[in-house]
Amino acid sequence: MLFLLQLVMGILLIISMIGYMQFVRKVMSIRWEFIPIFVFSAIACIVYFAGLAGQLFTGSIVVLVTGLLLFRGRVIQALYQSKRGSWSLSFSLFQLSFLSGVFIFLLILFHTELTHYDNFSHWAIVVKEMLSTNAFPTPNSDLIEFKNYPLGTSSFIYYICRFMGHAQPIMLLAQGLLIFSCFYAMFGIVSEKKRFLLYAFLGLGLSTLSFFNLTIRITNLLVDFLLPIFALAIVAVIYQYRHDLKRACIIILPLAGLLTVIKSTGIIFAAVGLIFLVYVWLTNKQRANWKIGLAVLGTIAGALLPYFSWSLRMATVFHGVNNKFEGAAAALKPGKTAEQKWDILVLFLKSSVDITSRPVLGIVIFEVVAIAASIVAYVVLKKKWNLWKVLIALNVVVVLYYAGILALYLFSMPVDEAVRLAGFERYASSIVVLFAGGLVLCAAVDIERTFHYRIGEVPDYQSFKTVQTKRHYQQGIIACMALAATTLLSEYNGMISINKTYDKTLPYEVHAVTGDRWYTGGKEDRSKYLFYGSDRDQQVTSYYMQYVGRYFLYAPNVDGIVLFYEDNMDNLLSNYDYLVVIETDLNAKMLLKKHYGIDMQKGVYKITRSGDKIMLTLQ
Repeated sequence: MLFLLQLVMGILLIISMIGYMQFVRKVMSIRWEFIPIFVFSAIACIVYFAGLAGQLFTGSIVVLVTGLLLFRGRVIQALYQSKRGSWSLSFSLFQLSFLSGVFIFLLILFHTELTHYDNFSHWAIVVKEMLSTNAFPTPNSDLIEFKNYPLGTSSFIYYICRFMGHAQPIMLLAQGLLIFSCFYAMFGIVSEKKRFLLYAFLGLGLSTLSFFNLTIRITNLLVDFLLPIFALAIVAVIYQYRHDLKRACIIILPLAGLLTVIKSTGIIFAAVGLIFLVYVWLTNKQRANWKIGLAVLGTIAGALLPYFSWSLRMATVFHGVNNKFEGAAAALKPGKTAEQKWDILVLFLKSSVDITSRPVLGIVIFEVVAIAASIVAYVVLKKKWNLWKVLIALNVVVVLYYAGILALYLFSMPVDEAVRLAGFERYASSIVVLFAGGLVLCAAVDIERTFHYRIGEVPDYQSFKTVQTKRHYQQGIIACMALAATTLLSEYNGMISINKTYDKTLPYEVHAVTGDRWYTGGKEDRSKYLFYGSDRDQQVTSYYMQYVGRYFLYAPNVDGIVLFYEDNMDNLLSNYDYLVVIETDLNAKMLLKKHYGIDMQKGVYKITRSGDKIMLTLQ
């Protein structure tokens, strides 16, 4: 019965979103490439503000119903037009290709479970609490340790899961919609839709971004990949509507607004897109138009509204609550010694220029390719590409971003994490994706401008300068598509491999023992749990097992242990309500048999006290 209800609600959710997309297409007359990300971002922002207002569930219902009403109106209109023979539905070759690829990857995500550490320490557990309580976390939410993390993508995931079900694959599916809609928007930078080579080239260039995304793969809820691709989507919108900045401002408003609350560093990536908006406004002979200037300034102010609303929530609702990475305030507190800061600086500089690391390798490769392409265009093609200008601008962005990361390690991050540059590769991967993606988008525009004839200038059969030019064009399409398919196939195989090995992961083992517990009203399980298991890959000392246990049990009081000391067993167990055995070993089996008369096996044991005696009962 529950499955049938979720199926019906899922269908209604899809219909609602289609209603929004059709409405936006009709009212705003924008390109299809930009519609999905515009709609998804707008929904996320609305749900986010509803959450701030304490109306998370009500806001979601209103959004769903409004979309259904819009769809109903569109269906009536379509039926009327079909009677008059004026309604049609068609897809281009590119759209069919893109939708087919997206469907395959979303299908994989639909059968994927969470494994990454940070899913259970924050990104998944915060969604689970929102779904359980229909509200944003409060200072009393003991399950959420990092309460200062913004809830932008969490709001969208909540909206999808609220109606389609709260399973982990649904969470991944929701985030996947944001990811692929961003990629779809990037293809909107192409003006001449009949030039399939441009789509093939973009497909190749953007598919390579997955190579630099292995540490933040789409098989988890981490948002580090969303940050740069949202910024790239904003850039694509602004460039495509550079001569119609009012329309561009309307489209990017929800995108930039959501980007500022995807993560605390989202403001940096939003700034990249907004600075590009100002640059286009000032250089496209539109700065004298005060209406456009007002629209640009209004867009910037509107995009910062979610960011400042979250900052206000932190300053009021969470006043006095200690959080991770307190930012500038943390810099004023006594922390790292001069020697520790020097060690961090040296390690940071070494890591930043380590050519064997994936981020540095990506920057070097794209630097070389961009320089070579610019030289070839100037010497051989006699064209002045803008690629070298964009390369300089992106290099400045990379340097400033790395300086920001260094400041984070020196002043904000806890010492134990800073001295080992915790998360460095993930942070660096985000800027490499922005760097590489920006160059790919610019190269696509330069290639489009390089064609001898524009679409529409001559009949289609004369669109090439020579027969040899046409042959090179066709060969280019084949080569780009083949390389893109190979790259995506590698990503596909990687995701399949992750799914196949899930039964060997810690989350699988914990779930097999505890199940995935959801409680009516979102009331936390206040029982105290002690997890027992080995410390392979430091899963206990890193607190990974404890975080996984907290997620599945929906209980904040979870500790872990890897070894029993016989003299202290009674004293230890008397402090807990349950013993959760994830793994067994001979020493533990012997001790539990000797002291409590049980044959140790995987499971949850109820701990009861009778005077000075401890008893364990397998649940």
